[in-house]
Amino acid sequence: MAAHTNISAYILCGGKSTRMQQEKGLVLYKGKPFVQHIIDAVKPLTESIALVTSNVAYHRFGYPLLGDIYKDKGPVGGIYSALHHSQTDQVLVLSCDIPNITTQVLERYLLSNSSKNDITYLVTHSHECPLVGIYAKHLVPVFQKALYDNALRLLELIQKQDTKTIQVAPSDEHFIRNINTQQELESLIHI
Repeated sequence: MAAHTNISAYILCGGKSTRMQQEKGLVLYKGKPFVQHIIDAVKPLTESIALVTSNVAYHRFGYPLLGDIYKDKGPVGGIYSALHHSQTDQVLVLSCDIPNITTQVLERYLLSNSSKNDITYLVTHSHECPLVGIYAKHLVPVFQKALYDNALRLLELIQKQDTKTIQVAPSDEHFIRNINTQQELESLIHI
């Protein structure tokens, strides 16, 4: 599987992690922090990887840390920071709380679907997953305006754009399941 030179990957490690009650990206699963699982899935796809966080605990992973340009603005702020920083036309955005993600799932659903849309993201039968998606660099002004307007509902923002959703097969939904609480983590461990 060859690396994609036209895409950079940004893992959103910010957020308050109030439901998990600890830094989500650093939660251990199968002996590794959540964020390491995501890094491992992304490494074969691109050499351009950055972690969107200002938490210095993430330095140990060896990738650039990118603090939010606008603090406390949730995923809209994190995606804006990634788009603003990116040197590529396409930006793979992933949340740090999907530890079962694999290179194959990203390749099959996102990277092999060479979309001309501004945003392409995954959906399941019951959830939209905009934090498993590809965003066009030229959306910087759209996200910046949303931040100025304090319009921070990500789905509302992206549904106004040229967006494509890709349905994940039911047998693959567990790969993109996000883990937000200790109970979800326990259920994941006991699957």
